[in-house]
Amino acid sequence: MSNYKEIVTKTIIGKGKKEYISNYEVETDIEPSTVLGCWIINHRFSGTNNQNEVFVNGSYDVNIWYSYDNDSKTSVTTKNISYNESMKLRVKDYDSLNNNNEIIVRSLKQPTVQNVKIKDGKVYLTINKELGVEIVGESKVKIAIEDDELPWDELYEEPNIDEVDENYIENDKQ
Repeated sequence: MSNYKEIVTKTIIGKGKKEYISNYEVETDIEPSTVLGCWIINHRFSGTNNQNEVFVNGSYDVNIWYSYDNDSKTSVTTKNISYNESMKLRVKDYDSLNNNNEIIVRSLKQPTVQNVKIKDGKVYLTINKELGVEIVGESKVKIAIEDDELPWDELYEEPNIDEVDENYIENDKQ
């Protein structure tokens, strides 16, 4: 006969990913002639839960290297960009869903600049990123326990095979 026991464990109860494309306008100290490079650093983010919708708050620094004065001089400007994104997730276990669940946010594709152009003395950027989110909650697993199992295995002493009787067959015939 078997009994059942319940194990409480942490499981992923909701999961999803989403790609975001955003446009920004950056003003520089000096009117740019040409954008020479653009890169993103210091990407930080965290998530909060509201039932099956997760809100991701984050920020990153955009560095724009540009030339000015008819491409005779260069400068770099930095702008911190904050974002607030929401993501509706498919939830597998609504019974375990509450506002105290752990939220795990991952950057599946780091923010990158897809397009940059200068118009009216301002720099316009198109930035692409992809975020993945998991909601971790508690679930119960029911397992069968066997009662008829012996608590200890019986151990037997094995024969010593290091000592071989070479006359075994001759002794056996007598």
